[in-house]
Amino acid sequence: MQLATVKNVTDDGVQLYGLRIALKPGVVVDLQYNGIKAEFLVVWAGQHGTRKQGELGLQTLPAQPLLWDSCLDRACEFAGNG
Repeated sequence: MQLATVKNVTDDGVQLYGLRIALKPGVVVDLQYNGIKAEFLVVWAGQHGTRKQGELGLQTLPAQPLLWDSCLDRACEFAGNG
């Protein structure tokens, strides 16, 4: 298991940072958030020795549960009140 921090969420993927292991594009990984697990495809990985080291760009795979719905709904509430 590897812990990471979400940097950005879109409709079809997520960007993570803070990873200490190197993954290559094309690898399928499991992410877990709030007890829900889903598979994602690694689309890009930050190169060693650059500012992007430890970052991953992941694409949501078809028929996977949505991990971020409750988080995004809450963020929209805050944005609406701001």
